[in-house]
Amino acid sequence: MPAFAGTAPRTLPSSEPSFTRQPWRAHGVERLPVLIFDDPGSLAKQAARQVRTLIEAKTSAGDTAVLGLPTGSTPIGVYQELIRMHKEEGLDFSNVVTFNIDEYVPMAPDSLQSYHRFMRENFFDHVNVPAENIHIPRGDLAPEEIEAHAAEYERLIQRAGGMDLLLLGIGRSGHIGFNEPGSTPEDRTRLIVLDEITRKDAASDFFEEKYVPREAITMGVGTILDAREIILIATGEHKAPIVRQAVEEAPNQQVSATYLQLHSNASIYVDRAAASELTREKTPWLVKRVEWTPEASKRAVIWLSKETGKAILRLDAGDFHRHHLHDLVHGSGGVDELCQTVFEDLRQRVIYRDQLPKKQRVIVFSPHPDDDVISMGGMLHALVRNGNDVTVAYMTNGSVAVFDQDVRRHLQFIEMSQDVLAPEGGDAVKDKVAAILRDIDKKKPAEVDTDEVQKIKAFIRYTEAIAAIEVMGLGAENARFLDMPFYKTGRVKKAPIGEADVQIVLDLLTETGATHLFVAGDLSDPHGTHRMCYSAIDQAVRRYGDTLTEVDPGGDGAPAKKRRSKAADPRPLVWLYRGAWQEWEIDRADVFLPLSKADLDLKIEAIYKHESQKDRALFPGAYDDREFWERARDRNTETASALDALGLPECYAAEAFVTVHEMP
Repeated sequence: MPAFAGTAPRTLPSSEPSFTRQPWRAHGVERLPVLIFDDPGSLAKQAARQVRTLIEAKTSAGDTAVLGLPTGSTPIGVYQELIRMHKEEGLDFSNVVTFNIDEYVPMAPDSLQSYHRFMRENFFDHVNVPAENIHIPRGDLAPEEIEAHAAEYERLIQRAGGMDLLLLGIGRSGHIGFNEPGSTPEDRTRLIVLDEITRKDAASDFFEEKYVPREAITMGVGTILDAREIILIATGEHKAPIVRQAVEEAPNQQVSATYLQLHSNASIYVDRAAASELTREKTPWLVKRVEWTPEASKRAVIWLSKETGKAILRLDAGDFHRHHLHDLVHGSGGVDELCQTVFEDLRQRVIYRDQLPKKQRVIVFSPHPDDDVISMGGMLHALVRNGNDVTVAYMTNGSVAVFDQDVRRHLQFIEMSQDVLAPEGGDAVKDKVAAILRDIDKKKPAEVDTDEVQKIKAFIRYTEAIAAIEVMGLGAENARFLDMPFYKTGRVKKAPIGEADVQIVLDLLTETGATHLFVAGDLSDPHGTHRMCYSAIDQAVRRYGDTLTEVDPGGDGAPAKKRRSKAADPRPLVWLYRGAWQEWEIDRADVFLPLSKADLDLKIEAIYKHESQKDRALFPGAYDDREFWERARDRNTETASALDALGLPECYAAEAFVTVHEMP
């Protein structure tokens, strides 16, 4: 670890700790300042502007700016914006000193999963922070050296004068840095044992949970709270529950992020998705006056129905008054009128197969090779039965989610069947199989597969996808494997969406002339595959107004073409579905498709065809031990039960969708 070489040592402005304030109070329950942004990009730009302001102020004063920096997917947008500022606006980092928060142990600095490598690839290689001013905890030391290294890291921070601004992420266990449950404000930089949830969340980066280190070195909560300013950033629905705990619950050892409430200058930046569980977003009428739009009124009535355990049309005036919804009733013409309006709105959103598109051109975009049947298998079968021309476009090959043992099984089948398939083929196939198996055996834990193995894993996913849609009445001719370039890194970390990705989608739209698009609408990690696929589709759809159409052949037998106007050829209707982890909320969905038991059984049969994801998926998620077919079953039956509880027509299961003409 290089010694600090920025400026002369400084001292903190006060010997008093910087976390003596009384808890912040806003909207009745929030104990920290929370800024909500419409999207992750806006959040990243604002956080980057805060960093730029600090750097420029320190430069003007002839001083250094000392930053605390995180890793993970959340801050990538901030780093990208800072890089842009450096390259396009001349933001100078030569007076910047950085201290990263943590690192895995054991971990070599050049390993794929090393935070040293992460910071180089995502930030330091693209800006001019002096190498001697970069500090990252080391994960490659002998066990007996770690305690001394942690103490030295604390001294380096103090010699730099303390951190001026610290950016933080938050784990789903509530940790900041790697301060797992049980951490306290007295903790300093140290070795820590990682929580089970943290290791499961990290499994995708290491290709399997068993390869995730069990320990890490991290700044302590006390070290973090010594920073003069702290900004915690969180994006995605998967972070919403823990953000609510961090903001609305009192400081406690189970969620170390709650200790930020003790800091004098800490704030939280979240996008709409990560803010969705905050009381002011989910049930704002509990903490503030509400402008009762039709959407807000519907959400409040549905909430009240759940709170009271009554169907919507059984709610009475007393229910509204006891739950402090007097003003809603007053502005809605009375309880009966309000409840009837909401009930009828929901009832009309329950549609059956004969109300779905018929004989239309449909594209189902599936980010991974199983999202189609997991998320909308019932809808897919209904569209096929209605005689639609359905194309299922698998956007990525899903190869990183295939176990090596599945490759071995398929290769052994090829080897054993060679005499049947190619009796005069010699030993070429056997030799090739043996060579690939040797490559697999030589592969180190968490190492990237060879190109050949990646292709084989992709073909495994492709054959499973075809088998699944055959259950729905489709065939291989209905499947398109787009194999989008952004995904083909061989790693869980993907490249940014590029022009080639967008063009692939645009070409498919132009070729098929689709009038209905089904798209994964998850609002999870902005750098996750679903969100990135969504971005590529969004960009392609926005360009799709002027596609070419053939008319009568022109001179010399060549087809003449003309451009259709947007008025004559409106953009296709987009149906947004959710992924394996959640369903659309009742108040947000535009369409509910009831499923019979037979419909759901067929959907589950299709999911079963994805054998490489059956029994034990490589990336099942941190909180949910159920298989994907179980999640789909439970999600669909729970949606049906929720509709039934509101007094709507009873059904066995249901899928939910949001429909838009322009993607939000």
